[in-house]
Amino acid sequence: MSKRTAEGEDGNAPLKGGVRPEPMDIDDKEMGDFEDEFEDEFESEDEIFEAGVDGRPDAEREAEEQAAGAMDVDNGTFIVGRNKLEAGQHLAPDLGTYEMLHNLSTPWPCLSFDIVRDGLGDNREKVYPATMYTVAGTQAESKREKENQLMIMKFSGLSRMQKDDEDSESEDDDDDEDADPILESKSIPLTSTTNRIRSHQIPSQDPSQPPTTLTATMTESTNVFIHDVTPHLASFDNPGTMIMPQQNKPLSTIRAHKSEGYGIDWSPLVPGGKLLTGDNDGLIYVTTRTDGGGWVTDTRAFQGHTGSVEEIQWSPQEVSVFASASSDGTVRVWDVRSKSRKPAITVQASSTDVNVMSWSRLTTHLLATGADDGVWGVWDLRQWKGGAQKPSPIASFNYHKEQITSIEWHPTDDSMVAVAAGDHKVTLWDLSVELDDEESKDTAGVKDMPPQLLFEHISEHAKEVHWHPQIPGTLVATGQEFSVFRPIPVVYGIHTK
Repeated sequence: MSKRTAEGEDGNAPLKGGVRPEPMDIDDKEMGDFEDEFEDEFESEDEIFEAGVDGRPDAEREAEEQAAGAMDVDNGTFIVGRNKLEAGQHLAPDLGTYEMLHNLSTPWPCLSFDIVRDGLGDNREKVYPATMYTVAGTQAESKREKENQLMIMKFSGLSRMQKDDEDSESEDDDDDEDADPILESKSIPLTSTTNRIRSHQIPSQDPSQPPTTLTATMTESTNVFIHDVTPHLASFDNPGTMIMPQQNKPLSTIRAHKSEGYGIDWSPLVPGGKLLTGDNDGLIYVTTRTDGGGWVTDTRAFQGHTGSVEEIQWSPQEVSVFASASSDGTVRVWDVRSKSRKPAITVQASSTDVNVMSWSRLTTHLLATGADDGVWGVWDLRQWKGGAQKPSPIASFNYHKEQITSIEWHPTDDSMVAVAAGDHKVTLWDLSVELDDEESKDTAGVKDMPPQLLFEHISEHAKEVHWHPQIPGTLVATGQEFSVFRPIPVVYGIHTK
């Protein structure tokens, strides 16, 4: 997994696995649609009628052209990573495709973050302004590593986009709808860049009390820190609350790794807390919370990868099973009960590094992977039998032109996948679209546009993307800054009034 080039360094240095994309020129202030310079201009209906030069009715001629496979190509479509902006041009999103869109900046960019479940309820897609809680780790520029932080954040005032056809008077009656976004944060000092961070919640024995929220932070220093950020989260909604220095100290520091790493995951099936961490030496360690609240790391590492461990995912169904992805191009499946500490199954998933992976929590035999060559795919684990037979992905997409940096299944829809890549794009995909569906094949003449591609969001230096588990259809991405967005419902096939 590559890191972002820090400010002050050579901005043209190549990314891992490819050449750095062209610098982007994004205009977040002045947003609008691109003008189609190829659009025909007709002054009257008579002129349109005269366009039928062969004397036949337009409808008849158009039907014949479609039957022959003729299609007008939209030469005005701009595709990030494939087209280049000319001097003086700016790239702006089509705001009509968003129900919500906000960008929020932190003191330093963040390579990784996680969304924290809250007590505000589920299915909040119609509640505006939206509120959400996240944790993230910063990447300060070189020689300023001591300014790094573990950030606990509250995003609030996330209002809905104003639509042109809405009644402005009714909107004026609700000041909250037009609230400005607010980012509140509490920080825990760190002395190293956070490569990846994941949160875990231990249910409270008292229903009136919130769960205990833990974070595991894998840092460039090789140490993994476990913090209790429950008081930090509570302080946002309890004015005057002071965070004591003792509350910023880690509950535990895992020092088993001799090199930095990216692979880290909490078990979703062990409420008390069970953590896997993997490093650039290809070693994976398991750390478990004891009944007394302490933490124990098994020093017997899981070994098998010949490259760095880039991603780890616990099985959402089997408490002892996990998968790992590596720069050696393989995905390996393990059983923590194995005394040999060797993988049970090894599959060559790519000829390049496998950077990221996501195990579907709804359809638990599906695993999605993203590689350094920009290809991402979906695998059916029922085909992974081991032995010499090499399975193939049941779906594979070569749309992104830079390394895949993040991938995640939708929490409630097993056909939806979000993907982030080094070409500054976050894309949303619907795998339920059938390849033989003639209507789905129509991509308005844009070449190499997969029919499963639903939505494309621009996020400069996109590093990680997550669906919000309690606000359906809402995503958060981190790159040069945080981006919180929700496409219009029609993107998901839902038509509203």
